[in-house]
Amino acid sequence: MWIYDMLSSPLMIRAMIVAVLVGLTAPVVGTYLVQRSMALMGDGIGHISLTGVAIGWLIGSAVGINPADALAIPGAIVASLAGGITIELLRARGRTRSDVALAMLFYGGIAGGVLLIKAAGGTTTNLTSYLFGSIATVSEADVYYTVALAAFILLVGVGLRGALFMLSYDAEFARASGLRVSILNIVVASLAALTVSVSMRVVGVLLVSAVMIIPVAIGQLVANSFKGTMTIAMGVGVFVCFTGLVITYVEPFSPGAMIVVLALGVYLIVAIVHPLVLRLRGIKRLHAAH
Repeated sequence: MWIYDMLSSPLMIRAMIVAVLVGLTAPVVGTYLVQRSMALMGDGIGHISLTGVAIGWLIGSAVGINPADALAIPGAIVASLAGGITIELLRARGRTRSDVALAMLFYGGIAGGVLLIKAAGGTTTNLTSYLFGSIATVSEADVYYTVALAAFILLVGVGLRGALFMLSYDAEFARASGLRVSILNIVVASLAALTVSVSMRVVGVLLVSAVMIIPVAIGQLVANSFKGTMTIAMGVGVFVCFTGLVITYVEPFSPGAMIVVLALGVYLIVAIVHPLVLRLRGIKRLHAAH
C-alpha cells in the first residue's frame, strides 16, 4: 500500500519533516510582510539566494566535497541574509526605493546564480530543484538545517509578536513607544531571509513567497485579529505543504507547484464559502430576534 511505502521511506520522512516546518514558519514571517505591504520581499530574497546556492556549489567543487551541493544551503543562508538586510538598509535610508532594490535583487540574483553554477562545472538544470523544489534532494543535513532555522524563526517571530506587530502596523508609533525600529526592521528582513533558506528544498525559491503570503491572505478572510490571522495561516501552511507533498509522492508533480495550487484552491474556497456562512448566521440571528 502506498501509504505504508511512503511512511517507511527515509526520504519521504525527511521531506515531510521539512514540509511541515516550512508550512509552520513561512506564514509567521508572511504575516509581518503582508501587514507592511512588502509581500514581494520573499521573491527578491529568493532570487538572490540562488547566487548563494551557486557560491556554495562552487566552494564545494573547489575543495572536493561530495556531493558538490553540500554547501548550497549554507551559501543560500548567507546570501539571503545579506540580500534581506541590504533591502532593508536601502529602504530605510531612502537612497533607493524598495521596489527598485527588489528588482535589482531579482535580476542580479538569477544572473549571478546562472554564471556561478557554470563556473562550478554545473549547468542551469542543477538549479531546477532549488527553483521549484524537489523532495528527492532533501538530505539529512537539510533536515538539521531546517529544524534549527525553523526553531529560531518561531522563537523570534512568535516571541516578539507584540513588538513586531506594532512595527508593522505603525512604525512611527512604535518609534514613539521606545522600540528600536531600525533593529526590528532588520529582524523582519532576516526572518524573511531565513524562511527562504528553509523553504527552498520543498517549495523552491520561485514559489516560496506564495507559501509566505497566501495562507496569510486566507487567515485575513476569517480572522478578526493579528494573532488569529497568524494562527490560521500557520495551520493552512502546514496543511497545504503536507498534503501537497503526499500528492507528489503518488503523482510525479512538482511539490512546490502543487503546494501553491492547493493554497490557491483553499483561498478560493474560503473566499466563496465564508461570506455565505456569515450571511446565513445573519439571517438566523434576524429570525431569532423576531
